[in-house]
Amino acid sequence: MRGDGSATQGSGRVFLPDRPAPPGRGAGVSSRPVPADRPGGQARGRVHGRFDVGAFGLGGLGVLAFSVTLLATRVAVPVFGPWTVGFGRAVIAAALAGLALRLVPSPRPVGAEWRSLVVVAAGGVLGFPVFSALAMGHVPATRGAVVIGLLPAATAVYATVRGGERPSPAFWAAAGAGLVAVLAFVASTGAGLRPQPGDVLLLGAVVSAATAYGEGGRLARRLGGWQTICWALLVALPVTVPGALVAVVAHGTVDPTPTSVLAFAYVAAVSMLLGFFAWYAGLARGGVASVSQVQLAQPVLTLVWSWAFLGERVTTATLVAAAAVLACVALTRRTAVTAAPTPTPVPVRTSPPSPGPTVVAGTSVPSPGAPDTPARTDGGHAATPAA
Repeated sequence: MRGDGSATQGSGRVFLPDRPAPPGRGAGVSSRPVPADRPGGQARGRVHGRFDVGAFGLGGLGVLAFSVTLLATRVAVPVFGPWTVGFGRAVIAAALAGLALRLVPSPRPVGAEWRSLVVVAAGGVLGFPVFSALAMGHVPATRGAVVIGLLPAATAVYATVRGGERPSPAFWAAAGAGLVAVLAFVASTGAGLRPQPGDVLLLGAVVSAATAYGEGGRLARRLGGWQTICWALLVALPVTVPGALVAVVAHGTVDPTPTSVLAFAYVAAVSMLLGFFAWYAGLARGGVASVSQVQLAQPVLTLVWSWAFLGERVTTATLVAAAAVLACVALTRRTAVTAAPTPTPVPVRTSPPSPGPTVVAGTSVPSPGAPDTPARTDGGHAATPAA
């Protein structure tokens, strides 16, 4: 135990005094371990300039899982309907999330963490699934994949405004180049830069996901990656359950095929849950702005899946735009991002002070180790013998 009230372990992990501990773990000291180089472990911000294989590897696993989302959504929507897919996937994922939290007990969120979970739920559990499902009824998965290439830049903006991260000018130049490539692709499709119904829906999906990624990446530093998405799914249940029920009734009878069922299961179990396990862990470890740029590679992967499994046509303009945004991944990876400064832990008591003896006016308190003596009742003056 250190003098400032925080406990340390030999592995360099710090138990932050940020919340009351569960019974049996010591009062006043958080039971949640946080590495010493994470928020709360030091007062100065970190610089994400060195390539973190672990962080980018976790982010890459998340992107690999997400790259199939639009493809699977496009297969499931014609059979189940966009609203059923949008809300239903969240309900199924929430059931799995509740089971995970039951099997692996984790600290419950407290205070401001609940507000952050509402933001994550609104963007990642409600906004992105519904907007993307509706968009896939208007545009092919190939177009949606490249327009979603706006997401890394939007996430970096959110991390700067909300999270206090400070990307370097070189980072913004690389992210901006990816944005230009995406806009050039949209213009080359014949629609110009004038928003189409599908593009407006995709833009709503981008804003929703950027908010969920930025806020969730910050929160994952305290709750953990998989815990963050699990709690967010449970927070959204009061909305997703009624929404799914209404959608099922409104859509009517369905004639599912094995492929459509598999696609629905994928967006529920992988896109909505397992992919976030790795994604949020990577964002928390390597920084939201930096690791989020790995998602610039998602259009390339989605184009490959769409061509291989849906037979969608991949134009030269699409390949050029995808190659441009992929090049931006390499550029942003080599730039520095300074993490937000974090406060020094506030010293707290590890246990409540023991109450001292009650002192009554006109009495004395014996010192430790002194023999017990009867209390004086004469006001502290020596008795005068009677004459």
